[in-house]
Amino acid sequence: MSEDVAVSFTLNGEACALRVAPATRLVDILREERGLMATKRACDIGRCGACMVLMNGRPVNGCLVMAWQLDGAEVISPEGLEALPESRAVRAGLVAESAFQCGYCAPGFTIALTALFRRAPQAGEDEIRAALAGNICRCTGYLSIVRGALAARKLLAEEGMPAARGAT
Repeated sequence: MSEDVAVSFTLNGEACALRVAPATRLVDILREERGLMATKRACDIGRCGACMVLMNGRPVNGCLVMAWQLDGAEVISPEGLEALPESRAVRAGLVAESAFQCGYCAPGFTIALTALFRRAPQAGEDEIRAALAGNICRCTGYLSIVRGALAARKLLAEEGMPAARGAT
C-alpha cells in the first residue's frame, strides 16, 4: 500500500487541499470527498464521458485522472460551470432542443461543449460532432444534442462572444 499524498488544486474557483491515496480517481474525489454528484461514475475506462470535467481548461475524463496528477491544477466540475458564459449558452441551447431524456449524460456533454465553445465559439457541426465523440448517450439519438449545440452557438453569436479563447 502506498502512503496518502497531499494534493492542492483549485476546484470551481476555490482552493482545495486534501490527503488521499495517489491512485484515487478524480471522479471519486469529487463525489466522495467533495460531495459533488453531477460528475457521474460509469464506465471507469474513459469511454463514456459521464465523468468529464474541465482540467486546466481542457475536457478530461475524471475516471482517468489520479490524485497525484491534480496538484496545482484548476478543475471545473459541472457544478462550477455557471461561472462560464459559454456554459450558460450551452445549457440554454440543450434545454431549448429537449436534448436529453434521463439526463445522466448531460453534465459530460455540457462540459465537452463548453470546452469547445470556449476554444471556438463559431464551431461548425463537424467540430461539434468531433468534440462530442467521447460522450455516450444511451437514451436519445444525438440529433437533438447536436441541435442544442447549434442553438448554443447561435446564442453565443448573439451575445457577441469573442472569436476564441485559449485554454487556461
